[in-house]
Amino acid sequence: MNNVLRMALVDPDDAARESLKKLLLGMDRLWLEAECSRYEFFSDVVAQTNPDIGVVGVDHNPRKALQLIEELRQTSPQCAILVVSRSTDGQLILQAMRAGVREFLTLPVGVEELMAALERISGQSEPGSSGRARRSNVIAVAGATGGVGATSLAVNLGCVLAARAENSVVLVDLDLALGDADVFLDTIPEHTLIDVAQNASRLDFSLLRRALTRHASGLYLLPRPIHLQEAQQVAPEDLQRVLGLLKATFSHLLIDLSKSYSPLDLQALKVADQVLLVTQLDLPCLRNVVRLLASLEELDEQLQEKIKVVVNRVGLGSNAISLRKAQETIGREIFWQIPNDYRAMIEVRNNGVPLTEQAPKASVTQSLVSLAEALSGQAPAESEVTAASLAGRWLSFWPGKAKVPGGG
Repeated sequence: MNNVLRMALVDPDDAARESLKKLLLGMDRLWLEAECSRYEFFSDVVAQTNPDIGVVGVDHNPRKALQLIEELRQTSPQCAILVVSRSTDGQLILQAMRAGVREFLTLPVGVEELMAALERISGQSEPGSSGRARRSNVIAVAGATGGVGATSLAVNLGCVLAARAENSVVLVDLDLALGDADVFLDTIPEHTLIDVAQNASRLDFSLLRRALTRHASGLYLLPRPIHLQEAQQVAPEDLQRVLGLLKATFSHLLIDLSKSYSPLDLQALKVADQVLLVTQLDLPCLRNVVRLLASLEELDEQLQEKIKVVVNRVGLGSNAISLRKAQETIGREIFWQIPNDYRAMIEVRNNGVPLTEQAPKASVTQSLVSLAEALSGQAPAESEVTAASLAGRWLSFWPGKAKVPGGG
């Protein structure tokens, strides 16, 4: 299931509610927006939080639960109702369906059974309807080594995506020791990843947005902790909760990984839909790409399908390895090439201003605009170009229009 679903849960039975809550919290594509222990209050909870799905445990008082479901059908028709019960009584199931229930699951609920029910509910959603599942594109940006420009790419790609009115974009700086995404944006954040991670269980959507730093470009930032010792206080399960909420809130989630490929980085890679592995055309970088591809495949075979190799600073020096030789070395096609523009990149770094503002017509900026379109499925990847045309030329761009290698 590709969509993040926001859920609200009600069950007066504390043990049953906690058991179901634990199941929900362990699922990557779900966000538990609210829970309630009284049927009488749940309608107000749903009205205030506007979840995609309301989960109702009916065993404590089936009569009151059915009355609640009928009320929700009238007051919050956009909220799909999923009932859980230990009963297999056909009469109860029939009454629940007549009251407006989408799915009826018998306890104990297994993960596969719950996911199948959510798939059915998600598939029944009307296209474009409010309050329904939202598609979030999660892009992890990883470097083959330090200094290849991964953070610069992540920050400026985020600003490019945020420039489109239909997008809401957040960048998470996962280099907990030496991250500098805030420097690229010339911001002094009030809150960091450690603040959000330690309070993930108590956060809601409005509180989360207030914890983020918003740049003038529209890009939201969740920076690395201030103190080095705080880096050890973020656990992978904390990060999973934070990323889950961000996915449910934003149309695009960018994650700038560290170069240590820590358990936090690996957690982010699992969550990501696409992984941009940034390298340069020199032997140490390309050997690291080969090593990383092999290591990540051993950890998770599905990661191979997500990884897209991006060559940065193409055209830097005459002694660089050719694109054809690079592809032979790493054993896969290069997804994208970003031209070298030393002057523009030094200016944006020193001024704390993104490329879209400092140098909107520069070749490197136009390359990132086209990359954003390709990642969103709006433009072909450069890997679709033949290897022969890649061998002798690097990308050049006219303002506003990409020029493909070999395209004249």
